[in-house]
Amino acid sequence: MVYTRRDVGTLTLAERRRFVAALIEVKRRGEYDEFVRMHIEYFLPDGENGPRTAHMAPSFLPWHRRFVLDMERALRRVDESVTVPYWDWTRDRASTAVPWTEDLLGGTGRPSDRQVMTGPFAYRHGRWTINEGITDVEYLMRDLGRPRDPMALPTARDVEDALADPVYDTAPWNSTSAKGFRNKLEGWGQGRGAVSWRNHNRVHRWVGGHMVSGASVNDPVFWMHHAFVDLVWSRWQRRHRNARYLPAKPPGPKDAQHGRIVARHERMPPWDVTPDELEDHSAVYRYV
Repeated sequence: MVYTRRDVGTLTLAERRRFVAALIEVKRRGEYDEFVRMHIEYFLPDGENGPRTAHMAPSFLPWHRRFVLDMERALRRVDESVTVPYWDWTRDRASTAVPWTEDLLGGTGRPSDRQVMTGPFAYRHGRWTINEGITDVEYLMRDLGRPRDPMALPTARDVEDALADPVYDTAPWNSTSAKGFRNKLEGWGQGRGAVSWRNHNRVHRWVGGHMVSGASVNDPVFWMHHAFVDLVWSRWQRRHRNARYLPAKPPGPKDAQHGRIVARHERMPPWDVTPDELEDHSAVYRYV
């Protein structure tokens, strides 16, 4: 049966409680930390050798589609009424708006160490200890809006700039691709600092704390953020119905990206699935 993913701002209080409870139970079972470890393992930048699938590559979108789907399945094993809601950061833009409420994700971190002190994922409750990360910090960290060096969330115009590109991705198939929907949405731009972070990347930077590292999965907002990124991809697919994932074929042996990126019909690690098989989600879930 096809289920629905909804805007987090439309969830009832009871639905918020069920979503939070399912997340905490997946964490208690040890499954959540497996997702953190996987994301850290596959977060490889352009400069490293070997294949790239999760970031700075054409497979960014299908990789995270499958990743979010796997988490959703874990949540639904706990409570089949739960689905991953999406956070539309073009509309809910304040650090006090949904999802940063006491009954959902809690708010920003305190100034001294960025530790989240409010909401169900605060360390003091003993239910959300950071076990997998790139530091030894055991508490969840955030720095919403970066008060010391303020920045704004992406706008609807920023998303539209990506949606308007009719080509999925272009060579060199990495963070320097100046054209193509994938990188315009993933958000690796030119220059330094805030101006170089667009859309997906800018949201990670705006949230701050754990969200600026490969261990970003430690913050539950990761799933809401990537559900919205997935929704934007769905909108792009509807707008450009004849466009497909690119590259269609693997780069040749003389290409710098040979063996480093996944073509449309190639297996996408760590799963036995291809980008082609993940382009259509309509048999599993839909967005409202």
